[in-house]
Amino acid sequence: MKKQTYTSVWDAIEDTAEAAANMRVRADLMIAVQRYVEASGETQSQSAKHLGITQPRLNDLLRGRIEKFSLDALVNMLARVGRQVTVKVKRAA
Repeated sequence: MKKQTYTSVWDAIEDTAEAAANMRVRADLMIAVQRYVEASGETQSQSAKHLGITQPRLNDLLRGRIEKFSLDALVNMLARVGRQVTVKVKRAA
């Protein structure tokens, strides 16, 4: 059996390159939201209010439930707390 190597875990578990790319970006944005919450020193309820979502929804994000969050929703949350999201496009390796 030939050993396969992948650039990221998403490449290994997603069916298409497009799905893997989407999941990589969503994961990065979720990490940015998690870092905001940790650095803010606020309660989850306070952070959720600033992010424009409910506390249970924030809890889903903090627990890594990536399937519940679109790119748009994550970008909007970060914008609400003064974070600028930029996109860098490069040729795949």
